[in-house]
Amino acid sequence: MPPRTPLPPHHRLPLLVTADGELLDELLRLAAAGGTEVELAADPATARARWAPAPLVLVGADQAQACLRARLPRRPRTVLVGRSGHLDPGTQVAELIGAEHVATLPAAEPWLVDRFAECAGGLPGSGGARVVAVLGGRGGAGASVLAGGLAITAARARLRTLLVDADPLGGGLDLVLGWEQLEGLRWPGLTDTDGRVDPPSLVRALPSRGDLVVLSWDRGDLLHLPAEAMAATVDAARRGRDIVVLDLPRYLDDAAVVALQAADRALVVVPAELRATAAAARVVAVAAPHCADLAVIVRGPAPGRLKAGEVARALGLPLAGTLRPEPGICRGLERGEAPAAAGKGPLAALCQRILDELTGVPARGAA
Repeated sequence: MPPRTPLPPHHRLPLLVTADGELLDELLRLAAAGGTEVELAADPATARARWAPAPLVLVGADQAQACLRARLPRRPRTVLVGRSGHLDPGTQVAELIGAEHVATLPAAEPWLVDRFAECAGGLPGSGGARVVAVLGGRGGAGASVLAGGLAITAARARLRTLLVDADPLGGGLDLVLGWEQLEGLRWPGLTDTDGRVDPPSLVRALPSRGDLVVLSWDRGDLLHLPAEAMAATVDAARRGRDIVVLDLPRYLDDAAVVALQAADRALVVVPAELRATAAAARVVAVAAPHCADLAVIVRGPAPGRLKAGEVARALGLPLAGTLRPEPGICRGLERGEAPAAAGKGPLAALCQRILDELTGVPARGAA
């Protein structure tokens, strides 16, 4: 299987979901008036991969029932739109699909132009957060350590960073950082969120040190994380941070899928072992449809002398980097020391390179 060719990161254009040609023509005209391009999807199946990352989703009245049947996750800034006298959108259907607004043309044209104009400010280069997701190819692969290292490295470079623990069974990223004693909001306090979250309010509520804030789990009862809560949180993070690091579970629930779809890049951490590679192949098969830029990080040692390039080829993914054994990290984690905190060693070097590639510019000087 040949390696996948990474696609460019999401441009985060508004998404139009409609098969109504006349409605589409009207919406394209309004988008042009608002100064933005758009992405098009004729049905929910085509829209699914772009549903969560889009800054604005307009669902045509012709596709409302189809979206309802497809059980697409609720997300902020969804609008149900139709033409007067032609499948007029209704508030009841809008509520069922989670739309925040109902827009009927031509009356809603000025309002929609304004919404498109707002999206024009969120195109590449406008300062929206870059999002990187990390997954383990098997249990204990080291994905949480890499996620923590990326967040620490970004914050040391004075990038406003949010580290999101999306794995309810992972033990808690606050433990990886040694932050378990810090006061602040954890996921159980956000599980009822189903709309927009104010970025400054979110940052103030979460445990933080300097430019790094962390959203993790508490030690209470295991709770289901709704996809709506994840969508609202990632949306707020995009608007209020420079870098968002997502630590995802190997088993992708609805919330993890929403997070992965929002990522500009996803990294699968795989130990250089045959069984780990076989396990990672299953993770890759599930994750690949949800992220255009998926790559592998191979972690040593390699007891059977399996090479990093061989692991990448077996998975059909580009090789994003390798990690040599670093025993000091394991000892440091037991003492509550965050990974890559000193800015030295293989993990810190790899994290710095990944962030440079993600942002497109060398990171600013370390604190």
